[in-house]
Formats: sequence, C-alpha cells, structure tokens
Amino acid sequence: MNYSTIIHQLSKNRGVFKELLTGLTEEEYLWKSDPGKWCLLEIICHLYDEEREDFRARTSLVLEIPTKPLPPIDPAVWVQERAYIKQDYADKLEMFMKERRHSIEWLQSLQSPKWDNAYSHPKFGQMTAKMFLSNWLAHDYLHIRQILKLKFDYLKRLTDENLTYAGDW
Repeated sequence: MNYSTIIHQLSKNRGVFKELLTGLTEEEYLWKSDPGKWCLLEIICHLYDEEREDFRARTSLVLEIPTKPLPPIDPAVWVQERAYIKQDYADKLEMFMKERRHSIEWLQSLQSPKWDNAYSHPKFGQMTAKMFLSNWLAHDYLHIRQILKLKFDYLKRLTDENLTYAGDW
C-alpha cells in the first residue's frame, strides 16, 4: 500500500471540499432534499468533527498505543447534540479547512509509522492504522458524492427542469 498516495489525495480533497463549499448562499447551504437528510452546513460540521475526533485521533492512537481503547464517537447523535444546524457556515468551513491542513501536516511529519499496528475491537476485530487511513479517504469520497448529489438535487428544484439530457445520475 502506498500511504503517501492516500495522504496526497487527502490533501487534494481539501481543495475539492473548499471549491464545492465556498461562496454559497444561506439558501443553498441550508437546503435539504428531504427533511431526514443533511444539508451542506450539517455535512461541514460532520466533516469537522470526524477530522478531529475520529480519523486523526484514532489513526494516531493506533499508531502510538494500539492497546488503548478507542475514544467513543457518535456522529449520528452529534448532529442534534452539537446543534449542527445552528452553526455558522463560513466559520465551520474554515475550521474544517484548518483541521484538514493540520491533519496533512501531521501525517506528512510521521517518521516510519507502524501502519500495521492494530487495535483489537470487540465487535469489528483487528482495526489497523492503515485501515483508518484508507477509510479516512473513503469517507472523503462518500461525502464528496453526497455533496454533489445535494447540489444536483438543488439545481433540479431551482430550475424545475428535466435534467435527464445531462445523463443519468
């Protein structure tokens, strides 16, 4: 596995997120395709929390002390508990950008990381540092897809046009 490729892509995705999420109106970032779905503000808040409390924290812990229990997380509960919908969009986006930059700097500073270190999770079994790193990038891709779908659905609502000429989603 080429870890530097994954780290490089995480760095590139910082720019992807910034381009996709900068310069939006309040209507755009608060719009939901369905009441049970997330808006762009909630996605940004989620990305910010996951960056700090899940992927970077857990990757670091497994690299350094793989026998120590992982800190608990509950992303689904955080949406309400942390009042994502009441956060300032521009502030949260900037906070996420800073955290991602910090993550990349940290990842690039690692000297001979032990990517095969594993935490033995009672439910999921062996969870290696390389598994967390790979899933960090996969998480990016899932949310980039989510953001693009939300933007597509917003365009459909905004224009009230049939968009099948563009191709199948």
